[in-house]
Amino acid sequence: MPYEAGAYDVIVVGAGHAGCEAALAAARMGASTLVLTINLDMVAFMPCNPSIGGPAKGHVVREIDALGGEMGKTIDRTFIQMRMLNTGKGPAVHALRAQADKARYAQMMKHTLENEKNVTLRQALVEQLLIKDERCIGCVTHTGAIFRAQAVVLTTGTYLRGKVIIGETTFESGPNNQCPSITLAEQLAELGFALVRFKTGTPPRVHRDTIDFSKMSAQPGDEEVQFFSSETTERPPMQQVPCWLTYTTAHTHETIVDNLHRAPMYSGVIEGTGPRYCPSIEDKIVRFADKGQHQLFLEPEGTHTAEYYVQGFSTSMPEDVQLRMLRSVPGMEHVEMVRTGYAIEYDAIVPTQLWPTLETKRIARLFTAGQINGTSGYEEAAGQGLIAGINAVHAVRGTKPLILRRDEAYIGVLIDDLVTKGTNEPYRLLTSRAEFRLLLRHDNAHMRLTNIGYAHGLISAQRYERFLDDKQAVEQLQARLRTTKIQPVDEVQRLLTAWGTAPITQTVYAETMLMRPELTVERVLQLMHICTGEQSDYVKDVRAFVDSEIKYRGYIEKQRAQVERLKKMENKRIPHDIDYTHVRGLASEAKEKLARVRPLSIGQAARISGVTPADASILLVYVEQHYRAGGVRTAQ
Repeated sequence: MPYEAGAYDVIVVGAGHAGCEAALAAARMGASTLVLTINLDMVAFMPCNPSIGGPAKGHVVREIDALGGEMGKTIDRTFIQMRMLNTGKGPAVHALRAQADKARYAQMMKHTLENEKNVTLRQALVEQLLIKDERCIGCVTHTGAIFRAQAVVLTTGTYLRGKVIIGETTFESGPNNQCPSITLAEQLAELGFALVRFKTGTPPRVHRDTIDFSKMSAQPGDEEVQFFSSETTERPPMQQVPCWLTYTTAHTHETIVDNLHRAPMYSGVIEGTGPRYCPSIEDKIVRFADKGQHQLFLEPEGTHTAEYYVQGFSTSMPEDVQLRMLRSVPGMEHVEMVRTGYAIEYDAIVPTQLWPTLETKRIARLFTAGQINGTSGYEEAAGQGLIAGINAVHAVRGTKPLILRRDEAYIGVLIDDLVTKGTNEPYRLLTSRAEFRLLLRHDNAHMRLTNIGYAHGLISAQRYERFLDDKQAVEQLQARLRTTKIQPVDEVQRLLTAWGTAPITQTVYAETMLMRPELTVERVLQLMHICTGEQSDYVKDVRAFVDSEIKYRGYIEKQRAQVERLKKMENKRIPHDIDYTHVRGLASEAKEKLARVRPLSIGQAARISGVTPADASILLVYVEQHYRAGGVRTAQ
């Protein structure tokens, strides 16, 4: 029998990476928060790659940390390998990536939730949302417990009507053989939400003792470790664990081609759309038939398990074929598979049905975050969860929501892409999606966003003081570089020659010296010490930020000028009750797309696929006439 089980400010459904960040954000803002998850042993679980970060994703983790989220701190405490990627390229695409101890990461995140004073953590399967007057007021679990709330955040991952596929075998399941969520997905469809069917997958896991690492290349972590969180000051007392590189062979490709008739994605068993940027190994072999081999990375799943993840080998082939495929790879001739790779299909909502706050347009006080919104990746999910949790509290309190712009954060790019353009495949964040990526570097995330995190109550006063100290140090270092002169003395000339850059013929400012690609802030500070005798001690984040700001000043200023021009379009708000059919001159396609997305500003409208610059100009004129006539009502 149904029974009243309690009332909360915010309910978060799901405790994956999105759910954890949503719950912690809401609770830290002072809201009583209930987290309902199918299995308490799966909190912050990593069903696929046991890693955090990478291109664009690493930027998001630093942004989450700068805003007061938890992912960066947790991975800093539980990593077993840390590497900075793309160091041979410009700072805009430098990306930190950590190999995680999968079990310890989940345990630590669960511990954090359990010890957050405003969080209640419960194991339950949510079967129904409570809706009254087109507003979400709670939910009902499979045991009949009725939980009431002023806002609900759905972070259901790949559980909605989840179906696992291994060759000819299919069965209803969430990831890693967990219980799927069926009736909730059905209710969302009944409520009028447009749903899409997506697919993702995971590779097999193999036993460490059956791998011949002598036939592979070791991939160690960085000797000088950097961290995701600005709160992390000390390296954990552990030895980094290497990953291992190997390659597929002609035999691997032959095995796959010979068994394509048994591959679910080619036999018609799989209906959902898979991720373009993370294809299965069988898809790679078919799409890139001219390539003789593909990279594979063997990655440890933790320090207390023998399981290794075979990165690059995602597959839904039958189990017997998977084993033959694995054993055709150098170093895995006698490997034993401990978990079979699989594909999983699931329902996601079409994300253009969301406001930029991640509240649904159809049902007030109902927010969604993570893979339910059509994304892939733990980091993308966590970033959305953080914003959804913050805005759920703002909705409850009737205060101004947080909407990050595209020039402020990769999280802003991610959410704007979803709610404005939508996606017809699992969305993956890429650095190339950010038009202002030189402004959104990993080294300046805390400078960009800590003020915002503090304003929303997610950054402690102590941490904010440290941020202000860093900001002051940046200004001091920049001033010193502008005013300190480097003379062409013998010791300066000797070092410049040793560093592979030309000696100077006259006195120059330190700032000018730093513009040379061979010179870093550390080296220029060394030259400054020779000329002035002054000692300098700046933390690494301060040095990295100043280095990029000065070296790329021209490009950065150009992007900032472009941002200022575009802000004018973003500030042109569109009336809430606008009827696009009455806007004369708009193309039919533009009217249709604008009516569906309901953009909040002219800038957002211009980014909608199918809305031309001419359409945006016509809409701008219409909106300005509307305001001159006295209309001031705008959306959200």
